[in-house]
Amino acid sequence: MKHHTQTRTSSVLTEAEAMAENRLQSAARTLRRLPDRKVQGYFNTWPTIIREPLEILQMEAEPMRIRPSPSDISEMEDVLFNWLPTLEPDERHLAWMRAERICWKTICKHFGVGRTKAWEMYRRALAKLAIRLHAKNR
Repeated sequence: MKHHTQTRTSSVLTEAEAMAENRLQSAARTLRRLPDRKVQGYFNTWPTIIREPLEILQMEAEPMRIRPSPSDISEMEDVLFNWLPTLEPDERHLAWMRAERICWKTICKHFGVGRTKAWEMYRRALAKLAIRLHAKNR
């Protein structure tokens, strides 16, 4: 008889842990959507190129970049500056690696532990964040 293995981590987590995981992933997504930092003081003196309609049609499409809203940035700052500092450095690094969707194999190699131990460390970190989230909502 074959046993069905869990493919999604969220189905094993408690509701509060899943909520904490979603907030971490949302913060990582918001951080990726922020505009690139540019060095101040440099500017372009070249004139703007006026393109013909045919040239515009033949250009490669620029990827659409969706900017985060101010509320997204506030939530990200809350996670980065209030939640993550409450964790131990290894827990913080592990939680952020998972928020960035880094695969378990890479995480296990980084921490020098097996998959089960890495999962237990991740669950412990999420449980700490869930307790903090629960206390904040009271």
